[in-house]
Amino acid sequence: MFRTKTVEQSIRDTEEPEHELKKSLSALDLTVFGVGVIIGTGIFVLTGKVAKETAGPATAFAFIAAGVVCALAALCYAEFASTVPVAGSAYTFSYASLGELVAWTIGWDLVLEFALGTAVVAVGWSGYVRSLMSNVGWDMPEVLSGPEAADGFGFDLLAFVLVLLLTAILVVGVKLSARVTAVVVAIKVTVVLIVIIAGSFFIKADNYSPFIPDAVQQPAGSGWDAPLVQLLFGYEPTNFGIMGIFTAASVVFFAFIGFDVVATAAEETRVPQRDMPRGILGSLLICTVLYVAVSLVVTGMQHYSQLSVSAPLADAFKATGHPFYAGTISFGAAVGLTTVCMILLLGQTRVFFAMSRDGLLPRFFSVTHPKYRTPYRPTILLGVLIAIIAGFTSLEELATLVNIGTLFAFVVVALGVIVLRRTRPDLHRAFRTPLVPLVPILSVAASFWLMLNLPAETWLRFGIWMALGYVLYFAYSRSHSRVGRVGDDAKY
Repeated sequence: MFRTKTVEQSIRDTEEPEHELKKSLSALDLTVFGVGVIIGTGIFVLTGKVAKETAGPATAFAFIAAGVVCALAALCYAEFASTVPVAGSAYTFSYASLGELVAWTIGWDLVLEFALGTAVVAVGWSGYVRSLMSNVGWDMPEVLSGPEAADGFGFDLLAFVLVLLLTAILVVGVKLSARVTAVVVAIKVTVVLIVIIAGSFFIKADNYSPFIPDAVQQPAGSGWDAPLVQLLFGYEPTNFGIMGIFTAASVVFFAFIGFDVVATAAEETRVPQRDMPRGILGSLLICTVLYVAVSLVVTGMQHYSQLSVSAPLADAFKATGHPFYAGTISFGAAVGLTTVCMILLLGQTRVFFAMSRDGLLPRFFSVTHPKYRTPYRPTILLGVLIAIIAGFTSLEELATLVNIGTLFAFVVVALGVIVLRRTRPDLHRAFRTPLVPLVPILSVAASFWLMLNLPAETWLRFGIWMALGYVLYFAYSRSHSRVGRVGDDAKY
């Protein structure tokens, strides 16, 4: 269970013609991927909710704090992705450092994270598109608008079609998906810049007073809805004030989820040793700057107590008498979610492909397309399944599983950096995480603290999913593992 797959074995696997992915991505492609998946519902929705309920204008500080937490994890991801440029992200990294059982655990976790993330974003995209259609007089039948719109049984046709379309794009080639992403990201970033530049003309200094509102106690949670830290330690988080900024950081952290997906494309990068750190850290830096700027502009345009929770950016422009900008922002949100959905789906298929190539899932799924050199079998399988889930299911309550899965991956990767530094000091590392073990330890502590702030019911659901994964591992994966069959020291 604790056998490891050496870095050399992992890299040799990528050179087998039948299981080889096409190397076509540059540092710019990776940065675009990162920006494309990070900037989504977070910047368009969370800003208003956090400012109004938790931090006020100091939401900008909350974004900075969350960005620092993500930067700690990003430094660890950058070292692994440049040292082990193999598809699979945290799954592959943990296999090389912590052993097969931990690798299976994180792989199974990522399958859940990316699958539910794709479905949730597809449903959100559908809502924005239906809203835009309604503005011009086109209304979808309720039965084709999803379970919530139909108030019971319903099928979200738009979400279903979107996932299938993105599946086809990913089958044809990752370079094509990179080009599509580049166009969409350009539109999305343009809209964000419009918010920053145009909104800056409507800022009123009085709206920043007080910049850090006086602290108030959060309403106490009850039962499984309460944060785990409250149930275990009796800790009661604070809204507003200095501690409110850190409480807000645990919320806006989820606006940064996605930069880790860049690491799943390491095997398809032309010069991963150089380009992976640039793509991961570059996309995170760009998004942090944009998030801070947007939060400052929006809280300056409208007093934090009056901000809309559902559509704060658009409604802030409406409040200042500029509905044109509000429509532009809604369009940018709809377009932007397209890339989030596609890159999450890309990350999902790469993790599944890597696990299949190692024998932990059926090897049938590790064969690449003879022409496009993409993992077309898992892409088609997962794309169809996720499209069905997105069409039939309302996933709001399951969305927090995406968050706990991401944070768990951060913890494992940070620990893996420490272990691999000790077990394989001879490895060439094109990028080295600074101040090891301090930075990885800080990353683990920060990630675990945010996990404790998630509801206890999220931990319960996550535990059930992981229990199912362990049943599958001991029933199938452990006996079919390629590492287990040939032995750690045998020719692979």
